[in-house]
Amino acid sequence: MLGFDRITFDPNVMGGRACIRGMRLTVSLILNLVANGKCAQDILKDYPYLESADIRQALAYAAWLVNKSTPQVLTSIRSQRQVCSS
Repeated sequence: MLGFDRITFDPNVMGGRACIRGMRLTVSLILNLVANGKCAQDILKDYPYLESADIRQALAYAAWLVNKSTPQVLTSIRSQRQVCSS
């Protein structure tokens, strides 16, 4: 996971979920805000301790994660379908 210096994991912060720079602000929160129509400027206004690079890196991390794990997820879904149709 090279290049994601703003994404941190600490078992004592938000249960070890992916967070921004050790803060109690998860990557998933940022993704949900963007997915629900919040623009970066609005997010930065609502969370003044964030930086625009934090938002960009959260999005890049999500893209990397999906690309990395997609085959495993599809295999799992196919396996579940086979069990259900038997």
